[in-house]
Amino acid sequence: MTYAHLRAEADADRLEEVVVAVPDLQGRLQGSRLSAPYFLDEAAENGFNACVYLLATDAEMNTGPGYAIDAWRSGFGDFVLRPDPTTVRMPGWDPGTALVLADATWPDGTPVRVAPRRVLREHLDRLAAHGLAALTGTELEFLVFDDSYADAWDRRYQDLRTATRYNVDYSLQGLDGVEPLVRRIRREMTRAGLRMETARGEVHPGQYEIVFRYDEAMKTCDNHVFFKNGVKQLAAAEGRAVTFMPKFDEGEGNSCHIHLSLRGTDGTAVLADPAAEDGMSDLMRHFIAGQLACLADFTLLMAPNVNSYKRLRPGAFAPTGIGWGRDNRTCPVRVVGAGHSLRIEHRVPGGDANPYLATAAAVAAGLYGIEHELPLPEPHASNALADPGVPRLPATLTAALHRWENSEIAAKVFGEDVVAHFAQAARTELEAFEGAVTDWERIRGFERL
Repeated sequence: MTYAHLRAEADADRLEEVVVAVPDLQGRLQGSRLSAPYFLDEAAENGFNACVYLLATDAEMNTGPGYAIDAWRSGFGDFVLRPDPTTVRMPGWDPGTALVLADATWPDGTPVRVAPRRVLREHLDRLAAHGLAALTGTELEFLVFDDSYADAWDRRYQDLRTATRYNVDYSLQGLDGVEPLVRRIRREMTRAGLRMETARGEVHPGQYEIVFRYDEAMKTCDNHVFFKNGVKQLAAAEGRAVTFMPKFDEGEGNSCHIHLSLRGTDGTAVLADPAAEDGMSDLMRHFIAGQLACLADFTLLMAPNVNSYKRLRPGAFAPTGIGWGRDNRTCPVRVVGAGHSLRIEHRVPGGDANPYLATAAAVAAGLYGIEHELPLPEPHASNALADPGVPRLPATLTAALHRWENSEIAAKVFGEDVVAHFAQAARTELEAFEGAVTDWERIRGFERL
């Protein structure tokens, strides 16, 4: 879809507003609604101003010193959101509206380096300098509840009713409670231009997964944030609630597995080598070795919140060790496919992952392995989590923050300003959590301590 198409829609009185949005540090869409004439006549070409704090806040929209963007010190000024015409979507559940994603730039046109979309773009450009391009797909899980968001809020998210009653992993029955909503989600996303591949129930009651066709990495991430935002809007319209939390309770968590493949800029399958015994090229071996070498240092970009690490626990069907394996779901890096479909599946990110940052971490790690020609250790053929000799992922956000801000590799490949910015985001999350009194503490200590 192009701006010309939007003008035609506006001329036919079918388009009233255009939402201009920027993905924030959490991967949420922040922005404003613009009248269609104003967008088409001015903002599409010149951009639209928005407050700089949008890229320096926590989940509660609180900001403060320590970020690379210090909104208080700078007087809460503006940067410019420059719409990307390749991202235009028409969300059918919001009639008369188009949505376009934007890149944040400073008034002089300089990119805002800590913007998640910019972080990914820089590493895709580095990849292109090697004659390579990244193709990705994300597998995003979520829980569906019969309660509305307002009811869930009033109940403080306690005693909510999941839309299915038991484990429906791959099941073709027991989906009656979830199917009306997810059918609408599938239909609306397809109409908006996303190409669905598969959809199915998952393990936790109320859990569902919809997988869309892989694409160029930036487009996949753009589709991801559009999808996630749209799912919440569609659920609200149906009087339901969904959550992408990595760990809502003690049951199975919500993952966001990222499938990543490299191609030559001419489309060649550079990861595959039919002459090799395992079908993998030397480049792929270096690429996987880079994932393993950088994973602990880069975990923060894939698991950015306190809750992320509740999912990364032994027995939770999520990785805790660092290793790789061929079609081995106990490893954080799983190799699957063959030929053009040969790829890695990154199993660390959860439903809260910012897709731009998680993908940038995987690309940067792979490039580190390629540029340093790192050797690849032997794969794990069995349960990697049961091997006591396997190095471990950071087990908490505190540990991940320590690895990230003390990583020489991260400082070199991302830049000290980016490292400091996302370190501050983690510190802000930790400070908020450590100052909160939880239900666990009340239950444990109200009477017995």
